[in-house]
Amino acid sequence: MDFDFNLILVPLTLGLGLIWLLDKLALKQRKTRGPGEENLLVRWAYDFFPVLAVVLIVRSFLIEPFNIPSSSMVPTLYTGDFIAVNKFAYGVRLPLTYSKVIDTGDPEHGDVAVFRYPENPSVHYIKRVIGLPGDTVSYDNGTLAINGTEVKTESVDFAANPELTSQLYPAGQIAPGEVLTDAEAMRMGQLEEEQAQYFKETQGEHEHLVRYLKGMNSSQYAPFLQQQASEVVSSAGNQWRITVPENEYFVMGDNRDRSLDGRFWGFVPDKNLAGKAVYIWMHKPPGLSMPTFDRNGSID
Repeated sequence: MDFDFNLILVPLTLGLGLIWLLDKLALKQRKTRGPGEENLLVRWAYDFFPVLAVVLIVRSFLIEPFNIPSSSMVPTLYTGDFIAVNKFAYGVRLPLTYSKVIDTGDPEHGDVAVFRYPENPSVHYIKRVIGLPGDTVSYDNGTLAINGTEVKTESVDFAANPELTSQLYPAGQIAPGEVLTDAEAMRMGQLEEEQAQYFKETQGEHEHLVRYLKGMNSSQYAPFLQQQASEVVSSAGNQWRITVPENEYFVMGDNRDRSLDGRFWGFVPDKNLAGKAVYIWMHKPPGLSMPTFDRNGSID
């Protein structure tokens, strides 16, 4: 999710809207010459401005579609999922400036949130909200806790869809002169799944699955934890504790050992929030495959 469509949509809508308004108030080409006989730009303004204005309002303030580009939220979301994001959930914000003009709500524990990546705001990330402003989030040898209260976690038997597992690694160039073929990518996903362990977490009103890999703890490679929680973090990343600042949030991916999340780069400022992920409406496998709708459903 590395392109902000509003960078095109907003200027185009404003430009055509200005032409439409000028013709209504001054030029009056549509009225005097009739449809089809006016200047081309005036014709475009009448034909496209109303449609673009509706699209802009819906995308900016109500619902915006996003495509999942990575496996960081497996098993909740897989690469190729198309989701709907409620833009109204965390405040009404102006497009491009992202200034909050109406406060309609705040993230809650367990929400799946879309936000502008703090280190590169032009890129959108999606993760699960773990810590709210003022929370102390801790981890101790497999046990996640919020403000000293353990997050309810149960081991579960979960059989991942083999077709989705084969999409865990994207084929293509992975390094200069090194290309991962479709067969190699599929095999890597299958081998990784053999090491996967699944747990059911309950956070607030959300009950969802998280995925860990046997013998791996990505927290030991997380520079933010090593810097900010050095007094309690172990060299193996098995223990850490952080306190979330005001007006910021701590997020993690559900694919805990394969997620570049807040453990690596820090907190999400409130001003970076884009909305709450609420629904999967389509899945598109890589390549020339047709989209499917088997995964349609609410996001917990």
